[in-house]
Amino acid sequence: MNKLNFLRPNIENLNTYLYSGIFLISIAILDVTLNSFFNTNITSFLPNFISFLLPLIIGTVGLHIIRIEFSGIKNLDLLNKNINTNTFNAVLTLLIIFAVIKSIPPFLSWFIIDATISGDTKEACTGTGACWTYIKIWLNRFIYGMYPNELQWRINLSFIALIALAFVGLIPSEKIKKFLTLYYVVIYPIIAFVLIYYLISGGAFGLEWVETGAWGGLSLTFIVSFFCLIFCFPVGMFLALGRRSELPTVRYISVGFIEFWRGVPLITVLFMSSVMFPMFLPEDFFMDKLVRVIIAISLFEAAYVAEVIRGGLQALPRGQYDAAKSLGMGYWKMHIFVILPQALKLVIPGIANTFLALVKDTPLIFVVGLLELVGMLNLAKTNPEWLGFAMEGYVFAAIIFWIICYAMSKYSYNLEQKYKTDR
Repeated sequence: MNKLNFLRPNIENLNTYLYSGIFLISIAILDVTLNSFFNTNITSFLPNFISFLLPLIIGTVGLHIIRIEFSGIKNLDLLNKNINTNTFNAVLTLLIIFAVIKSIPPFLSWFIIDATISGDTKEACTGTGACWTYIKIWLNRFIYGMYPNELQWRINLSFIALIALAFVGLIPSEKIKKFLTLYYVVIYPIIAFVLIYYLISGGAFGLEWVETGAWGGLSLTFIVSFFCLIFCFPVGMFLALGRRSELPTVRYISVGFIEFWRGVPLITVLFMSSVMFPMFLPEDFFMDKLVRVIIAISLFEAAYVAEVIRGGLQALPRGQYDAAKSLGMGYWKMHIFVILPQALKLVIPGIANTFLALVKDTPLIFVVGLLELVGMLNLAKTNPEWLGFAMEGYVFAAIIFWIICYAMSKYSYNLEQKYKTDR
């Protein structure tokens, strides 16, 4: 093995530097790991202050040794370029690693090891860990809200039907593929609305009526998010086209609409839809609260979608418009077949970000009396029999929202990679 040269690392002693640095970093991480998981301190013979700082010092020295510019090793160069550029970044990196290691044992202890799952009452939760019995007992309410237990099959059936109808695009038929855009933009939303509203609410086809106030939980979160997503996108697309229109009236109306909704907080919009809007309706006209909320959120999010799509339209070179016009295309044909496909492809991340924000904004509907997942959690934590278990409920909701948002994010990323082309 080559002799270690602390002043001038080169290709000849590169392996010595690499092995020495990895050894020191491993010793530092091992010391922190043993102390966190097994309560064992291998440097206990030293004074407490030195024993506490020694892993950080050893790890910093190890990172300093492997801080070699252009080593030719891909992973090493990537490490040195991003998190090991200087001593400060090295110390910060080690502190983050140590903090993660330190937090794992108590988290696992609370989440899994000492957690309680069995039992049907509060008295079963006697340990120091999480009481997942609370989630097990309230799970039905967290998913379906106050919807009658014997009628919950209607919610399940409606969701299954919507998922099945969404896979129409997978049918390998050229005749069907020609109308897919029309189907997903117009026909599918109408079918979904009729199916959800009349199957879940009832009152028709011999089904028992269930008022929308009884809807709730995760199912209501899905319903509100789903309809707001499919309604806000086409509205936002037309607003983006209107804002870039050469017709002054259309442009001013679009700008006014977008800036109005962007300047109003969502919670104010929900209060207006629930309290103020019914006052402007005729006495004999009734619109359900849930429908009003969906319309309000859709218009609110449409303003943000419009700005995202407008960014994609502005990113296209003028030559695309001139090329489409030279082929004899009119306004709508030019935008449908040439402009919008390219613009939407460019702003897939922005559209996904707006949709994720919409999903995370749905808990605000509890202010108008609709108890979705977070609303049901707030209701459950006030139950006298289950006081003090709000943490488990919020962790459960956080996991659910993380799964939903992560799935949407991965799907948008796959779309971005699928339609990624060199311009």
